Amino acid sequence: MPQAWMIRAGEGGHVIEAFLQGFAAIGWEEVGDLSGAPTREAIRALYAKAYPDSKPGKAANAIAMIFKFRSTLQPGHRVVSYDPAKREYLVGTVDGDYFYNPKQITGYPHLRRVKWDGRVSRDRLPVSARNSLGSTLTLFALDEDVWNSIAEALSGKPTPVDLPVQDEKAELEETREEAIGKAHELIKDQVLRLDDSDLEYLTAALLRAMGYRTRVTPKGPDRGVDVFASPDGLGFQEPRIKAEVKHRPKTSMGAQDVRSFIGGLRDGERGLYVSSGGFTKEARYEAERSKVPVTLLDLDELVSAIVTHYDAFDSDGRALLPLIRVYWPAATS
Repeated sequence: MPQAWMIRAGEGGHVIEAFLQGFAAIGWEEVGDLSGAPTREAIRALYAKAYPDSKPGKAANAIAMIFKFRSTLQPGHRVVSYDPAKREYLVGTVDGDYFYNPKQITGYPHLRRVKWDGRVSRDRLPVSARNSLGSTLTLFALDEDVWNSIAEALSGKPTPVDLPVQDEKAELEETREEAIGKAHELIKDQVLRLDDSDLEYLTAALLRAMGYRTRVTPKGPDRGVDVFASPDGLGFQEPRIKAEVKHRPKTSMGAQDVRSFIGGLRDGERGLYVSSGGFTKEARYEAERSKVPVTLLDLDELVSAIVTHYDAFDSDGRALLPLIRVYWPAATS
């Protein structure tokens, strides 16, 4: 396949009419002319000077996109941009090298000439392609399946979107499950970045969201108890929950660890063992055979529980792990 790129026409596609004059462009106007900066290192230096307070992650993403537009795109590469007002994708071909002109499109001084070949209705594309093209990045490479869907639609050939409605619904559900899976992994990444103490407080926040009152125990000889929870917060009402929290991502807790924890539990108590490194099979067996109810949560299970109860998280819990709600089309008959 030819190298193909999505280049957004500004936020909300507000400069799409300027693109139609035969251009594709990106912003970051404070960086200045990149004609003499063909390398990533040179662009990084200009970016750092223009945006000295930019956070490292944001800077890295911006530099990568600027470099691709300046030096990776080549004449002959295919380009796609989106016209949200018409729900159509413009499809074209890069027709020139990078050039700088702050007057051509206000706020978008970094330009490439593009020969636009035609338009493709968003409704003509399969759900998987629409989902991929929905990324908010300014510039990104298109994978082969997405490009082929666009090329076939541009040529007028029948596309997967012409399949029965039930097939499209099945594809939408598959895409939703894929998005949930990606989100789950990203949340796990965030949890792993917490330190030991923060993970204890996050566990306490989860228990509060489930309706308990909690107390994080001070550091010291706590006999395996990091978080204490009960309905009244004092332990007079059952269940009394004692939680052990181990933040060792590369170490699975074994049978002896769980046995030791269970040994500190008494009648009327429940055990919760959280381990970011997971548990061995033998450790899970120890929990299953315990006479005192014990629940083990590895990283996957912890994140699933957090997502389930996140709506009830208080401000302290949300500050430890900020998440946002994403809406998705509901299945209809």
